[in-house]
This record gives sequence, C-alpha cells and structure tokens, in this order.
Amino acid sequence: MPFGASTPDTPAGMPPGEHEIIHVDDRVVACDGGNAGLGHPRVWLRIVHEQTFCPYCSRVFVLNPGAGDGGH
Repeated sequence: MPFGASTPDTPAGMPPGEHEIIHVDDRVVACDGGNAGLGHPRVWLRIVHEQTFCPYCSRVFVLNPGAGDGGH
C-alpha cells in the first residue's frame, strides 16, 4: 500500500476485541508488527477519520481526541 493511502476503518472479518489497539497523536503512523525482526515490513498508514488498521497484523491505530496532523 503506497504512503498516504488510507485503509478501511476496521479489519474485515475480525471479531471485536481480538486485535491490539494503539492510541496515537499523529495521523501518519508506521507499523512493523513489533517483535523486533520478527514482525513484518514497515508500512506507513494515514488515519483519515478516527482510526485505521495495519493490513499485515491488524493492529488498530486510534487517533487520540484533539490530536492534529503533526505537520504532515
């Protein structure tokens, strides 16, 4: 997925409560799956509304209330 592309608001087919939720202060976030070298390739995600998710590991990134664009 190219930088700046938005992803859907929720992971398709994933039941609520079965994914990691990360609260952030910036609309642009990077995800590498964690676990040092055992994660996945780093992807850059843009939060368009209030949240987005990683297409590799399904982590959900939620924008904190009052958070801005961070200059991006």
